[in-house]
Amino acid sequence: MSGGPEPGRAPDDGRRNGRGNGNEPPPGSVRPTSRRLLVAIAVLGAAIGVTLVKAIESGGGVAPAVSWLTLVAWAFLAALLFAAARNTHQRVQVRRERVEPSRAVFLLLIGKASAFVGALCTGVYAGFALSFLEAVSSSGPRNRVIMAGAAAVVSVLVVTAGLLLERACRIPEDPDDTP
Repeated sequence: MSGGPEPGRAPDDGRRNGRGNGNEPPPGSVRPTSRRLLVAIAVLGAAIGVTLVKAIESGGGVAPAVSWLTLVAWAFLAALLFAAARNTHQRVQVRRERVEPSRAVFLLLIGKASAFVGALCTGVYAGFALSFLEAVSSSGPRNRVIMAGAAAVVSVLVVTAGLLLERACRIPEDPDDTP
């Protein structure tokens, strides 16, 4: 007795007997990043950002400010990710070139990781901005709100570029396979 299906029968993927819902990806594939998960990570990051500022200030310290270098670094990362996404999209989706599997997995992981880290940083920077919003009438907190808000926006660009890179790594459907 073998562990496989009877000769002439297709393997059972779980759909006929109620085990699967038909939305499961085939083995060896990766699901697209959930937008809900990214929003949840950003909300968690905002809570971390607000809590961090409150904890530092309650201990008598001064909360860190977002520097211009941070904005430049995040913008540079976003630009690199957008370029990688465009290049990968052109190669895989438009020209239908074959990409080495290890390179495709690497690009996919970079896209997913960038989306997750970008979502967390979006929340943290938004939490920083919200923490200083109540004292925005003076110039110090106003600058902190502007810089943290700008960093949050640039972090959203990193999330977007990461998702585009992830999407560019999808294997296009073969038009010859459609009935």
